[in-house]
Amino acid sequence: MIKGFDSWNEKKKKIHNRTDSPFFHGREIWWCSLGVNIGFEQDGSGDEYRRPVLVLKSLSRKTFLAVPLTTSEKSHIMRPSIGKVEGEEAHALLSQLRVVDTKRLVRKIGYLDKKIFERIRKTVKDML
Repeated sequence: MIKGFDSWNEKKKKIHNRTDSPFFHGREIWWCSLGVNIGFEQDGSGDEYRRPVLVLKSLSRKTFLAVPLTTSEKSHIMRPSIGKVEGEEAHALLSQLRVVDTKRLVRKIGYLDKKIFERIRKTVKDML
């Protein structure tokens, strides 16, 4: 598979130079510019290299733990269902948990149900 590293690097420079950082909370779902990554790390998609993410935990005003989401229906213990996100069945990619800078946040989609969020948090905690 050919990846668009050069195109992503141009977009990444613009994201890096953003002066604003959106205000966010745990349990929120956001569109996020995850970009083009190495190997099996989860990429964003489309021209803007975006993917929905679940804000698992704030680490500071500028960073947070993010769980990328997918609409892929592959069943796996590390891909629990979280319900519908913007009308599509979504799954949390727990194996892709990562620290993300708030400059990558694009647009808030909404909130994850509290019970589902707590189940996701517990599963992540048990992974460590």
